[in-house]
Amino acid sequence: MRHCIKLWLSLFVLNVAGTESDPLLVEIANGKVQGRDNGGYYSYESIPYAEPPVGELRFEAPRPYLRQWRDIFDATQPPKYCLQWSMVIYESNKLMGHEDCLTVSVYKPKNDSRTSFPVLAVIHGGAFMFGGPVDVGHEYILASGNMIVVKMSYRLGPLGFLSAGDVDLPGNMGLKDQRLALNWIKKNIASFGGEPENILLFGASAGGASVHLQLLQEDIAQLVKGAISLSGNALDPWVVQQGGRAKAFELARLVGCRDMSSSAEVKKCLKSKDANDIVSAVRHFFVIGYVPFAVFGPVIEPDDATESFLIQHPEDIIRSGKLAEVPWLISYATEDGGFNAAVLLEKQSDGKELIEELNTRWNELAPDFLYYRQSMSSIEQMDNYSDYLKREYLGDRSFNLDSYWDVQRMFTDILFKNSVKKVIDLYKEYGQSPIYAYVYDNPPEAGLAQWLARRSDIHFGTVHGDDFFLMFGKQLQDTLPSDKKIISQNFIQMMEDFAQCPDGALNYANCKFNDNRKQEQMQLLSITRSGCENLEVKALI
Repeated sequence: MRHCIKLWLSLFVLNVAGTESDPLLVEIANGKVQGRDNGGYYSYESIPYAEPPVGELRFEAPRPYLRQWRDIFDATQPPKYCLQWSMVIYESNKLMGHEDCLTVSVYKPKNDSRTSFPVLAVIHGGAFMFGGPVDVGHEYILASGNMIVVKMSYRLGPLGFLSAGDVDLPGNMGLKDQRLALNWIKKNIASFGGEPENILLFGASAGGASVHLQLLQEDIAQLVKGAISLSGNALDPWVVQQGGRAKAFELARLVGCRDMSSSAEVKKCLKSKDANDIVSAVRHFFVIGYVPFAVFGPVIEPDDATESFLIQHPEDIIRSGKLAEVPWLISYATEDGGFNAAVLLEKQSDGKELIEELNTRWNELAPDFLYYRQSMSSIEQMDNYSDYLKREYLGDRSFNLDSYWDVQRMFTDILFKNSVKKVIDLYKEYGQSPIYAYVYDNPPEAGLAQWLARRSDIHFGTVHGDDFFLMFGKQLQDTLPSDKKIISQNFIQMMEDFAQCPDGALNYANCKFNDNRKQEQMQLLSITRSGCENLEVKALI
């Protein structure tokens, strides 16, 4: 056992007399909640942390849920999806979820040898557009018996991120939801047996970027002890967006708002519209398929906005040094870009792959696939960059099945990987807390890329989410291949240690992560089927 495990074991003192006679009945500030016994663990689901964001509270910062329950609250119902136009629905109508959705769900392992547990607070991914807590499995972590898992819902798409860039409609409602949920966890988790001083914040993809954005708030160190961002950080080009005002007014036009003289009038009109119509209007912003995959997302709010969350670009915040002093782990997968590129191999009605359409539409579609449409000052500059990317990654070859891997490599570099080195370089210079990094390379037999491409005859490598599913998968862990079961268990042990180590040290299996601070070369832990290895790299592999 490593030193962190020994430390918390040495601090345990069983206190049977203080154990609740009914573990399913928990009392919090609002009253009592009734949970459910799931065999190996207890669950307390769909507990509201904010007032329903409907009516006059639509497009507003969340309001804490302060009501008192007269009766016992039924916490046995799984969390609802927030209203969304979902990428994972095949049908043309991709609308699903509910506008009233701001809840947290707590999952506690059965372990008589402990009276308290560190806490893993999870922000789900989904490009800020789709997904929900029910997509995040908790069984693997609870089976180890050493951590409580808390999952939060937050507003998505236009309901969570519509912004006109001014004080009337500043945006970032979804990020503010996350912060309020973290406040709820800090305040209430002890009632469930959680350790409020040992909260580890976790997210993957947009969840990972959300974690980073939360870390850019200096006082977040009062709420969490450490943080993990898998395949997503605030400097990825799809995270902080420009052009929000134009999209807000266009959405208002699409749902029939007539008075668009100001953002105040736009917001007033949109508050009167059916939420289903607002979210369904998202489909008009795609140029092909579900591209761009993050139509509405975080924005920089004006300086004079009330209850603002982000008033500077993340890079500027990092350079200012005004960061939370929280140990942070950041990662990427060797072929992360398969999440975005795999759809190009879906066969069309004529039997050809979609990728071939790029031969005639590359300059038109590349800025939306790779998120630089809003960052370029002219069409000429945008076209020049598109041409450069094609030359750099494909040379004089065409877009087709044979060149797909180079397209996927391009998507990986631009959308996920390049920012990892940039973030680490910035934190090395301006940060004060430990920052760790790993690269994951162990492709599954079949994974997310095969599902997106709707075919199983292609090898995509290790793509976006392949490590995440080994931590938060929903199938039985015993059904995993032996190598992935070992990796899964190592990841879970890594998180348990990280939540409890007093000095922020971090280990994976027999490898100790090297802290990137004050290091000349970037420190990167390589995790593969055969084990782990510390690397010093000048450029990401």
